[in-house]
Amino acid sequence: MSQTDLLNAAGESAADGTAVPRRASRPRRVLRRSVQTLGVVVLLIGVYLGIEQLIGNFHAVVPGQLYRSAQIDANQLAGVQKDYGIKTVINLRGESKAGWYQDELAESARLGLTHIDFGLSAGRELTQKQVEQLIALMREAPKPILVHCKGGADRSGIASALYIAAISKGGEEAAEWQLSLFYGHFPIPFFPAWAMDETFERIEPWLGFPNS
Repeated sequence: MSQTDLLNAAGESAADGTAVPRRASRPRRVLRRSVQTLGVVVLLIGVYLGIEQLIGNFHAVVPGQLYRSAQIDANQLAGVQKDYGIKTVINLRGESKAGWYQDELAESARLGLTHIDFGLSAGRELTQKQVEQLIALMREAPKPILVHCKGGADRSGIASALYIAAISKGGEEAAEWQLSLFYGHFPIPFFPAWAMDETFERIEPWLGFPNS
């Protein structure tokens, strides 16, 4: 095979005989751009979630009634109480000997806040009894309430969803939004906190959403 044939086999030939690489086929270009776009989207999501954690993942669920957050520093409780009138803190991480818990307990007492421990695991579905107990706690606790877990995404999400569905009667869609990527929760099967979604799906008929 001649040199020209070899060049043509590798790609197009320029006037001086230099091989010019052929352009990638359209499907390959589309695939490459799709992968690049997906990479940018993943990066943006990562940046957003990072910012959420930096600001404590604090959000109003029902203004004046319920707020949700990641683990909050005890020295921030006074500011949250002042800004939002918080009267109750519900800790979904449960009792602990760790410093964060002892500090939170002491500061809640100093500020006159009702402090409730209701330990949950993000990786385990809530039982019907737990669902009913948590709803009763949130219904009866002095408001406004601040409910928190560690990251403010999963356990805080199911608590907020239950509040909207069973107490404030905000509807199914609004309740399910509390378990969304917006708050850092990944509603994807087999992800670590999928149990929170499974819990809500299981009890939807009990909550009054029989056709879900």
